[in-house]
Amino acid sequence: MSLSTELTNLPAPQIVEELSVEEILARKKIQLKELFDRYGLPVDALDTPYEPSNILLENGSLDELILRQRINEVARSRLLAFASGSDLDHLGIFYDVARMDGEDDTRLKLRIILAIQGRSTGGTEERYRFIAMTSDIRVADAIVYTLGRSPLIHVALFSNEPNGYASDELLLIVDRALQDKAVRMVNDAIIVARAVRKVANLEANIWLLPETAMSVMPALESNLRFAWQLTASLGRDLTLSWWTAKLMSDGVHRIEAVTPLNDIIASPEEAISIGAIKLNYSGRGF
Repeated sequence: MSLSTELTNLPAPQIVEELSVEEILARKKIQLKELFDRYGLPVDALDTPYEPSNILLENGSLDELILRQRINEVARSRLLAFASGSDLDHLGIFYDVARMDGEDDTRLKLRIILAIQGRSTGGTEERYRFIAMTSDIRVADAIVYTLGRSPLIHVALFSNEPNGYASDELLLIVDRALQDKAVRMVNDAIIVARAVRKVANLEANIWLLPETAMSVMPALESNLRFAWQLTASLGRDLTLSWWTAKLMSDGVHRIEAVTPLNDIIASPEEAISIGAIKLNYSGRGF
């Protein structure tokens, strides 16, 4: 499970209240009726919708709702799962993590979590992953692992450049950051490399709706490639259900996968990229 998924799966924070203007209004009416009764005033008028007291209660209830909703928003802004924008920036600074140029909230949240988990001066998986991602904004993700009993520490990079391919320049930048004496444990030998690229060739039969123009066929391929570019990451499987669903756009009647017929599984250090896409026009249906 990814760190971002762990955040979204957290239970709702108790500090954030569930608000209802109807409940607030009902409470205020009960309190007002108790006051009317205490001073011997008639309470029947409060059951009339256009009674001035009711209008004032409704206005006061709305004001209270707005105020308490603002309190909820302030409480959420101090929680990593909900913070965004400048609120997230301030939360990050508390942990000595500043937003990088061009960095979105999701990536910044991940680095904040890694910084917290890897608070040791060096040597932990989370610490090395944090350093790799902090060294350059082009590092979309990194994985730190060892093989068997070998003491060598491998750091595999997944880039936000086309197909996740990390350039030689990017590898050098990350390697320099990880080899810094202030980062690397004395006995650690670190090897930085680009993630293993696993190419998947896809083929499917396509049936269009009767009124759909044939010009939609090239767009199906480009839309699929773009969707995977936004989704791909280290260790992310390319599932059959995912890529066939992405082909089911407007104007498409049916999709039948030809190859592969199973999910393409990625190990943690692998990054899947889509190679050739062959879409066979197979007729029309309704």
